[in-house]
Amino acid sequence: MLARVALALHSVGLEGLERRPIGTLSRGQLQRVLFARLLVQDAQLILLDEPFNAVDSNTIAALLGLVQQWHAQKRTVVAVLHDDTQVRQHFPQTLLLAREQVAWGATDQVLTEANLQRARAMAQAWDESAAVCMLNTASADKVTS
Repeated sequence: MLARVALALHSVGLEGLERRPIGTLSRGQLQRVLFARLLVQDAQLILLDEPFNAVDSNTIAALLGLVQQWHAQKRTVVAVLHDDTQVRQHFPQTLLLAREQVAWGATDQVLTEANLQRARAMAQAWDESAAVCMLNTASADKVTS
């Protein structure tokens, strides 16, 4: 197991930092540690939530390299991203969401100007201060009967 950890740390460029307290790591180093943990877990399904947010360009390039390796290994990588360029360059399939599914499929067919405009319009129509709609069970039964 220690050999796998050492290899994972090497793969993300953190060899030599094995004994460093996690609280002393930079944001980019912490992201690299999280990717190293994924390498050690060796999962077929990898879930990433804004993995490139607030990290430097060198870290982004290194981590995207790992994503490309996972793609080549036929692993499933699900990533939440807001950077259209990164999605276009590194993710072959895209699910575009804006409160609901806008489009899903090959990235070049999903990230069209029309779909992006639709997603933006849906996001702009969102009203954080709207009242919550409450249906009581009796009313719902009458509506569905």
